[in-house]
Amino acid sequence: MSDAITAFTALFVVIDPIGLTPIFVALTAGMTPRRRWGVALRAVALAATLLIVFALAGEALLGFLGISMDAFRIAGGLLLFLTALEMLFERRSARRGEKADAPPADPSVFPLALPLIAGPGAIATMILLSDGGDLAATGMAVGVMLAVLAICLALFALAGPMERALGPVGVDVATRLLGMLLAALSVQFVIDGVLGAFGWR
Repeated sequence: MSDAITAFTALFVVIDPIGLTPIFVALTAGMTPRRRWGVALRAVALAATLLIVFALAGEALLGFLGISMDAFRIAGGLLLFLTALEMLFERRSARRGEKADAPPADPSVFPLALPLIAGPGAIATMILLSDGGDLAATGMAVGVMLAVLAICLALFALAGPMERALGPVGVDVATRLLGMLLAALSVQFVIDGVLGAFGWR
């Protein structure tokens, strides 16, 4: 039980469902409740699948491909930075305005599932918790991860009321502020990856 509590705490802090919720609101602004719920389900389901795969065979897979976790962190940080730029400069809104008849872009795969939910930190944590493929440890890690993602999904369900409470101006301000925070987070991913790659931490 103590191991499960420790694992839950580690994954909850790394995935950060509370911090992801306002980002989810910003990324799905203007969507219908049904479409937003679909985005939430797809993002969480895909993130769960990715994290299970990495729990079962992540270390072997990365080793086979010759990819280090530090390289994974740098790549995730660079991809996340592109999303942060779009949020900061409202490029997403501009594209929606140019294509009024087109449905809103679907952020469920990128950036929600990867790298926001199943990011480098979450993947590294799952690999560590699985303890080199130990069945009991892997089962516990997967169970705890699913519990954290269930909390994520429950909080995403509150996106509609949150958007209504903020209003259009509030959503615009929140989007730009969260874009700045997301940019800082992405830079931190890159810094951690570079430091790890050169053995400076």
